[in-house]
Amino acid sequence: MLLLKRKVGILTFSDGREYVNKELVEINKSFERTLADALESTGEIEVITANRIIHKPSIAKEEAVYLRNKGVQMTIFNYAVWAFPHFSVIASKFAPGPFLLFGNINPKYPGMVGMLAAAGALDQDGTQTHRVWGDVRDPLVLKKILSFVRAATAKNLLRGQRYGLFGGRSMGMYTAVPNVDLWNKLFGIDIEHIDQLEIIEKSKDVPDEKAKDAREWLEKMVKKIHYDGKQLTPEKLELQIKSYYAVKKMCQELELDFIGIKAQPELTEHFVTMDLTEAIMNDPYDFDGPKEPTVCATEADSDGALTMQILKLISNQPVLFADVRHYDFEDGFFDLCNSGEHATFFAAKSYDPAVNLAKVELYPESFYFPAGGASVRHIAAPGEVTLARLTRKNGEYVMTIIKGEFLDFGEEKNEQKAANTQIEWPHAFARLHVSVDEFLATYGSNHIHGVYGDYVNELVEFCRLCKIQHVVHA
Repeated sequence: MLLLKRKVGILTFSDGREYVNKELVEINKSFERTLADALESTGEIEVITANRIIHKPSIAKEEAVYLRNKGVQMTIFNYAVWAFPHFSVIASKFAPGPFLLFGNINPKYPGMVGMLAAAGALDQDGTQTHRVWGDVRDPLVLKKILSFVRAATAKNLLRGQRYGLFGGRSMGMYTAVPNVDLWNKLFGIDIEHIDQLEIIEKSKDVPDEKAKDAREWLEKMVKKIHYDGKQLTPEKLELQIKSYYAVKKMCQELELDFIGIKAQPELTEHFVTMDLTEAIMNDPYDFDGPKEPTVCATEADSDGALTMQILKLISNQPVLFADVRHYDFEDGFFDLCNSGEHATFFAAKSYDPAVNLAKVELYPESFYFPAGGASVRHIAAPGEVTLARLTRKNGEYVMTIIKGEFLDFGEEKNEQKAANTQIEWPHAFARLHVSVDEFLATYGSNHIHGVYGDYVNELVEFCRLCKIQHVVHA
């Protein structure tokens, strides 16, 4: 797993009568501890609890400010007993949202009454909230809480991030061009435009020995490198490696959180392809060891990169970028295939590069890319996946969310299926929970993105928080 930790605050509310609150302090603290322990047991949440149970207006403000100063990314309002509703309203003005209202099972005390009274008050003043009720030790209840926490923290983690756009529109794709105003308004993201010449020039600064060491590491780790003496040579592979290091360094120097690279046609015709750069940027490791994946979209597909960044922040995983290349009627699946852009993580779903790269081959680039270089080729490992894509319709975002599975037909048949489209490119054989006719009639992009596992609820909650329309096929 990656090391993303979500900082979640908890405010527990009580009765405003001093003598009643005094009798309830230990009950409230017990339920608060149970909630905090359950969240921290997931390994992905750092819990910050308030110092005091809230039973006065002044304490509601002070403890909410305390959570804000601690940098929490969302707040849970916790109810186990009757609580005066105005405490929740006051806290909502200072604590970091979004807000989840959690009602515990405590039948001897009217905690459900307290939660509903607070929820109604917050509804009246327009404060956006989400409600979950039950015993947090129940896995289904914890799952509901986690779905909202992941969505809420992803929304807040996006705010203030910087997207690096290398080059401009690729091959006339309108769907790849970002709307700067909309990104800033909805997500608080800044866009930095960078000329692709910077990749070429900064590649020259990477030492030859460093590129040579990385090439030899790849030669040792991958299944096979198909050198052909023309499109793919050790020298061209080293130039691709230098390009990776150049882009990685620019991300650090320019403080870029995620990026898109145009590549076609300038770099692919006159320099070298960006396939290796894009794949390794998206991986949880590189030639030098473990690292955090940096979302990188090919063809400067900015809405694709944004979708991928949302998926990364929600799932805490590397994210797939692919073309919707072909539909196989014989076995009922879409072949998701795009040059060498797939992170090698998808070859075996492992955070160990040796496990994944043993299934990866580097092929010479096809005639589409006369500058040459390696295409990073593998077949995506089977498993449950969640696919998604942000598109714009009449100036407003719509997120399409699709459940599916990546399929494995065995090595011989996998190779036959890959050869039907593009043998040297990576493939994910995806059976989707939507008919081919409905998908092709309604889906608004040639690109699609995904992660392993079921994150449909998280994406739905994210869209609701951001007031984005969504379409679900699950």
